[in-house]
Amino acid sequence: MEVVPLVDEGLGNSAYLVDLGDGRALAVDVSRDLRAVEREAARRGLTVAFAADTHLHADFLSGARQLGATRGARVLASAAGGREFDHRGLHDGDEVDLGGPTLRVLATPGHTHEHLSLLLSDGARPVGVFTGGSLLVGSAARTDLVAPDRTENLARAQHASLRRLSALPDEVRVWPTHGGGSFCAAPRTGDRTSTIGHEKATNPLLRLADEDEFVAALLGPLGSYPTYFRWLGEANRRGPALLRSPALRPVRDVRALVDDGAQVVDVRPVDRYAAGHIPGSLSIPLRPVFASWLGWLASPDRPLVVVRDPDQDGDEVLWQALKIGYDDLAGELVGLTAWTDAGLPTAGTELVSADDIGGRRVVDVRQRAEFAAGHLPGATHVELGDLATADLPPEPTVVMCGHGERALSAASVLERAGHRDVAVLTGGPQDWARVTGRALETW
Repeated sequence: MEVVPLVDEGLGNSAYLVDLGDGRALAVDVSRDLRAVEREAARRGLTVAFAADTHLHADFLSGARQLGATRGARVLASAAGGREFDHRGLHDGDEVDLGGPTLRVLATPGHTHEHLSLLLSDGARPVGVFTGGSLLVGSAARTDLVAPDRTENLARAQHASLRRLSALPDEVRVWPTHGGGSFCAAPRTGDRTSTIGHEKATNPLLRLADEDEFVAALLGPLGSYPTYFRWLGEANRRGPALLRSPALRPVRDVRALVDDGAQVVDVRPVDRYAAGHIPGSLSIPLRPVFASWLGWLASPDRPLVVVRDPDQDGDEVLWQALKIGYDDLAGELVGLTAWTDAGLPTAGTELVSADDIGGRRVVDVRQRAEFAAGHLPGATHVELGDLATADLPPEPTVVMCGHGERALSAASVLERAGHRDVAVLTGGPQDWARVTGRALETW
């Protein structure tokens, strides 16, 4: 029996494929983008016979229903989750026979009310526990995603759940879903797997026996999270729509689609977008975190038209959109040649270096913790996710982030709102300090 982590670097999550030793496999917390799990299963000659979810995910659509309906996998999930599709509802203390290995169900509410951890045993020997959004490496998952009025009660439940998990034998492996880079982790950490013994020795939250202290430590560092988290849990409860041969198809008349309500999302690199783009388009450069920013900035109620370069992977754009529930993909435009050949206008965005800012207002769109750690003196702080609703007077502005991608997204948001004199700083605060010889401010 072997457990293979399948890491989604963009979302900061891990799914798991368990080789059960007889040609069958268990998949745990897989997203709707099943490419990685299917590649690994095919490489090992495995059939996915079971698909388990530890909780109703807020940051991605689950692939469990797809595996059940189209691959014949048996779906395992919490009975308390109220899922509206075919699955075996699990309760605390249940055991699931996987054909030799077993899963024992541990109710571990906190991250969500219906959260389960799944203890994998080989015979009588517990091997590891899939902790989902409960015990993480050096941390625990946040409890403010279900509803504001339930945050504290769920934090208190998380305290009890972590103490329950810490009572497992020290050698039991810890396989969380959320890890470094995940907006679900509180605080966000680097390592992805651990053991119960290591967590007891090093996880600061496990050292807090007092429930009130634990709640304060868990909730204190919470930052913002993508807006799509607010509705994706319910979409997972209802059951993600089944996908059948999805594809991004060429778009002939972008103008007509835009006039009909579509939004243009330009995924090209910073320099390509800045040199020329469709007016009113939203810039989200394609990279591992593309899905998070798409779900934060783009409306879920309008069709998407994707603009990409020929050397960018259209399938990657497609699957990052689909795994967070952006199914209404009107198609793609590869390059701007067809647009400009039709005589349609383009717009540009100025890129400036650290010594070209001049007297312009600087708007830093990084997250609060990043800004606090070091920012340009006098900079205005507005997180990128809040920029569309911020009241910024129209004046010459330079937007900045850590490298330039988020700043370009910010510039596109401001330009769509009517701001006309907007530039993007290439590089981040450390680059500015090095070029200017000036010190950054901290909070």
